[in-house]
Amino acid sequence: MRYLSNIFGTLLKPIDRRWFKAAVDRHDADAYDKSFKSWDHLVTLIFAQLSGIDGLRGLETAFNANAQAHYHLGVNEIARTTVSDANARRPTEPFAELFAMLAASADRASRHEGAALVQLIDASPIPLGQLCQWATWNGRIRGLKLHVVYDPQADLPRGVEITPANVNDVEVGRRTPITAGATYVFDKGYCDFGFWHKIDDTGAFFVTRAKTNMRLRVICWRSRERTAGDGFTIIDDAEVAYASKGNARLPIPLRRIRLRRHNGGTITLITNDLRRSAVEIAALYKGRWQVELLFRWIKQHLRIRKFLGRNENAIRLQILAAMIAYLLLRIAARLHRLAMPALRFAELVGQRLFLRCPLAEIHKPPPVHPSRRQLNRSPDQLQFCYA
Repeated sequence: MRYLSNIFGTLLKPIDRRWFKAAVDRHDADAYDKSFKSWDHLVTLIFAQLSGIDGLRGLETAFNANAQAHYHLGVNEIARTTVSDANARRPTEPFAELFAMLAASADRASRHEGAALVQLIDASPIPLGQLCQWATWNGRIRGLKLHVVYDPQADLPRGVEITPANVNDVEVGRRTPITAGATYVFDKGYCDFGFWHKIDDTGAFFVTRAKTNMRLRVICWRSRERTAGDGFTIIDDAEVAYASKGNARLPIPLRRIRLRRHNGGTITLITNDLRRSAVEIAALYKGRWQVELLFRWIKQHLRIRKFLGRNENAIRLQILAAMIAYLLLRIAARLHRLAMPALRFAELVGQRLFLRCPLAEIHKPPPVHPSRRQLNRSPDQLQFCYA
């Protein structure tokens, strides 16, 4: 009889285990845990994310209760002390490289020919409170910061980096690989002339907000064919240059677009894109809120508020596992053409991880196989029930 994989096994199929094993060997990630391999560790952490478990005791009980599925997943039973030791000692690099590999493969599968590449760059704090005294304080929170490069067209994160909370957003932005022809949208936390210059030299574009103390000089006013957009109205559009009393100059073309939102307030945008209309550029910046929705979804529906360990390595591993789990859910939904909302799909996966059925039928009840052939009786036929 043909074996039918369970939901969990189907979700893990996009992971190339030979590639992951090579990454583990490169970083010697199995040096201290001979019996609890990196693959066992990865599957255990993804299981904790998808099933909603946030404690080592509950993780040990739930994972070992499904021992019938361990063989086909390539894992063994776990002990909470072993998981705790691996969280503290195992390097994070294989998990980070696995995320990058999955993101690249998902991007190739979802890329649309001729579509302009738009990337959203943003960061979100991960507060750790007073339980982790090693965490840095940035004036608002004590914890870490999750930096994401997000593709809104494919609905996929393309890059992830975890830093201490006091690391400036633009420091990570400077390390972000830039793709020629792409448009990068970010807020005024990434206001750095060197970063802007790097984007322009690569042949890419950026759209951002101007700081209130930025002094700009109008070179010429641009005509506006359209002034009304979805929720905003364009006030003016001009090509500008950076005005400075010293020798500081920004030798790239700049464009300033001022708009008024329909719910009140004005926004000043800065871009080096001289081809798009003002309404299109304003709509690009409005779409930046998609990455905020991503952060909210991850924090609400994946386990990065309660952690399986208090040391920094364990927390980094759990955050990377959460991002890998998110990618696996998005890849599975796209491969199996599931039209249901992402939230409902994640809830169903959490309830049916070890159900053996096609992923496309996860929302359907399991088939019923009666032990005896049922007769088709007429509704008017008299039936007798014997005790």
